[in-house]
Amino acid sequence: MLEEKQLDRFLDEFWGDTSEKRVAVKEEDEPLPAAEEAWEKESLRLIIQPSHDHKVGKRTWVAFILMIIICPILLYLSVRIFHGHNYLLSSLIIVFFAMVPFFLMFEGRKPHPRELIVIAVLAAIGVAGRGAFFMVPNIKCVTAIVIIAGVSLGGEAGFLVGVLTMFVSNMFMGQGPWTPWQMFTYGIIGFLAGILFKKGLLKAKRLSLCVFGFLCSIFIFGGIMNPAAILMTYGRITKESLIAFYISGLPVDLVHGVSTVIFIILFAKPLLEKLERVKTKYGLL
Repeated sequence: MLEEKQLDRFLDEFWGDTSEKRVAVKEEDEPLPAAEEAWEKESLRLIIQPSHDHKVGKRTWVAFILMIIICPILLYLSVRIFHGHNYLLSSLIIVFFAMVPFFLMFEGRKPHPRELIVIAVLAAIGVAGRGAFFMVPNIKCVTAIVIIAGVSLGGEAGFLVGVLTMFVSNMFMGQGPWTPWQMFTYGIIGFLAGILFKKGLLKAKRLSLCVFGFLCSIFIFGGIMNPAAILMTYGRITKESLIAFYISGLPVDLVHGVSTVIFIILFAKPLLEKLERVKTKYGLL
């Protein structure tokens, strides 16, 4: 058994805190204004230092065109032609289009297996997190995970993490015609996070990431999945049905947005710091 000091030293080394300075435990009677000031400073502090040049490469724009144009067309045809029956085929096609732009990043060099392992681990975390909260409706950590992946590893990797997370998790929670739509929705969120971070429009700060995650949950996830639900139910979209689905789905999207904010507050800093350390140590992506 480890002694108390040895255990503390082991935990500090495990979490990356090898400095001799230790963070003092806050007193229980700490005044509320001081706590609020500390949170404000923490929320506005950069978690990771951006290493972008504010330029988006041609391969990234090719990936964006593939995702924005081809994937929605395939999703629409899967409903209109196949009536949602061949959803597994549609899912595999989307996985394929998610893999193509990702491997374009490795043009001219051989990718190391450890680079793909990082992607797989993040997708596994998203699958495990979704399974852990399956009994609580619309409490999802997937949005937070794909945003973190996009910010740290790039838009293509963020898209791939979102696609794989939903494809694999639905093997446990139930495949259906909704699977390709969920894959595309979460993929787009991860891709946008990477693009906006690279352009400098999204900062690696808790407050910035929380606002972005909340807006993505409301306007991107809700904005795509509500019309998708109409298509899968009725086969066509009308103005009345669109308004009805958006109004009825707003409370669900709000719960999703609040849970995303909570998960970003809890996991953004440790995950981003670990990913940056792995990238620096092994020269990834």
